[in-house]
Amino acid sequence: MNTQSANVRTMLRTYGKQLTSAKRLARFRQALGASKPMDDIAKQAKRRELVERIAHEVIENLIVNAEHSPVVAAILEQLESEFGHRYLFEYPVDGSDVQILRETEHGPLYVEGSERSKIMRRLWEITLSKVDDTML
Repeated sequence: MNTQSANVRTMLRTYGKQLTSAKRLARFRQALGASKPMDDIAKQAKRRELVERIAHEVIENLIVNAEHSPVVAAILEQLESEFGHRYLFEYPVDGSDVQILRETEHGPLYVEGSERSKIMRRLWEITLSKVDDTML
């Protein structure tokens, strides 16, 4: 009889340890689950930063190079379709800010003021969208 009660106590102690371990594991899993949204936010922030950096390089490529990559060509096509004009982007020799020229029947015209700001803002938005869509 004494052996049987010792076995029962040992069995209950083992189950108690298993129950304690299961509770710890459940709390650990719950803590991991709670931190997961923060990980997602951090990953999204890193991705956003990377997309912005690549978009900046794409715009630099658009301005500096005469020959355009397929991504740059798609960006320019969308910009032209939205605004109804073809635009040229160039840096002046003196190193000042980028100049935007709109092609017209009478030759290129400089775009300035609010129209220039609007075009640059839309160019940035289109570029971010294209880069984000093409990234894995």
